[in-house]
Amino acid sequence: MTIETTTAGVLALIAIMTIVTLATRFGGVFVMSFVRISPRIESFINTMASSVLIAIVVPMAFAGDLGAIAALSVTTVTMLALRKPLPAIAAGIAAAGIVRYLI
Repeated sequence: MTIETTTAGVLALIAIMTIVTLATRFGGVFVMSFVRISPRIESFINTMASSVLIAIVVPMAFAGDLGAIAALSVTTVTMLALRKPLPAIAAGIAAAGIVRYLI
């Protein structure tokens, strides 16, 4: 299936992506409303976020360019030093931008 890159085609793609995003977000909440949250399920939910993050970060660490490696390194050090995610993310973005600008 192909959609032309006209204004109407782009708007259709945005509408489709919006519907799919909302369906997955609301669908997850709807399905979880039928599940009793036991300590085991709560533990799974808490560790699932870390697993997804690791699945995204590790390939980037091995196959990424110098900017990606700098971002990961600076983010890790800042997070360990400050224990606050927002400054760590900002520092990582800045590091990637600076390295990619200079190289």
